[in-house]
Amino acid sequence: MEFSAKKSDLLRELNLTQGVVEKKTTIPILSNLLLEFEGSGLKLSATDLELGLRCTCAANVKKEGAGTVPAKRLLEIVRSLPEAEVRFKILENHWVQLNCERASFKLVGMARDNFPVLPAIPKVVATLPANVLAALIQKTIFAISNEESRYTLNGALLLLKPESVSMVATDGHRLALVEQDTRVTGISNELRALVPKKAMGELQRLLAESAADAPVEFAKDESHLFFSVGERVLISRMLTGQFPNYEAVLPRENNRIIELDKDLVTAAVRRVALLADERSRAIRVQVDKDRFEVFSSSGEYGEAHETLDAQYTGEPLQIGFNYQYLLDFLNVIGDGGKVRFELKDEQSAGQLRPGGEESYRYRYVIMPMRI
Repeated sequence: MEFSAKKSDLLRELNLTQGVVEKKTTIPILSNLLLEFEGSGLKLSATDLELGLRCTCAANVKKEGAGTVPAKRLLEIVRSLPEAEVRFKILENHWVQLNCERASFKLVGMARDNFPVLPAIPKVVATLPANVLAALIQKTIFAISNEESRYTLNGALLLLKPESVSMVATDGHRLALVEQDTRVTGISNELRALVPKKAMGELQRLLAESAADAPVEFAKDESHLFFSVGERVLISRMLTGQFPNYEAVLPRENNRIIELDKDLVTAAVRRVALLADERSRAIRVQVDKDRFEVFSSSGEYGEAHETLDAQYTGEPLQIGFNYQYLLDFLNVIGDGGKVRFELKDEQSAGQLRPGGEESYRYRYVIMPMRI
């Protein structure tokens, strides 16, 4: 059982598998990659039982076969090799020999029969462009809850319609909703799926390696979601349960509107945050005639204050926000653009949107803080 492959081709696929491989596990096989070589290619599989990834790499197969090797060690070895052909051979007792020019390694493998079987891909139900899905993930992933007790908030809700695609995420303190008009082939009505946060992060990495207009094929069975991008397939366990009724919390009467230069307000919030209380991360936003001000204070460090010019003629308003929540949103909208703060009163949620014309509709709702 032998094959050889280019170092650069192999390294690219190995890098993609590392986020899926289980690093701290009581099941040793989950720290391994399954290598299957047949025909003219090498198939690499990784799983942590919640998430699975299957990649392919061009290879010269001399003798078909399969084996498993420690994923991290293999990556480190291949990364250290010169740009040349890497030759693999499976030996007795599941050991794997690896040669490249004058370097030779023998890795302790495990029986391929111990490796979990990844589910087969069912029929594709929808296809959408890679750049659209990547943009949706980037604009919502930071708002997903990290609290394991809030199970249905540990992922984002993906909504596919024939002419549009949306994604929404919330942790109970803020909510990110992005919608984009695009042709989604394969569906005739709305399709919903809860995508876990880890799956979104790995999908983001796969999409970054793909062409912007590459088609992403989406499929699902009773318990798994499947995202196919070219020869790579990401398989994720589906989150079950009911995602909150996010439409009920979208503000409808936030009529105090301030539009600001995004880069200026981001820099101001960053500076003022330097003296904010480290536990609460609270800063105070005050809007008054033609002014937008941000304040922070902590008993330990002191106070900070910055004023920006703004076109505003409404009633004065003072409201508190978590500065990290503000920065999370400001960091993912385009540089050099505008941002709109839409406020109602001191107790009601604020809403932020990118200013100007965008190819997508983006709303970010953030609960106020008592200050």
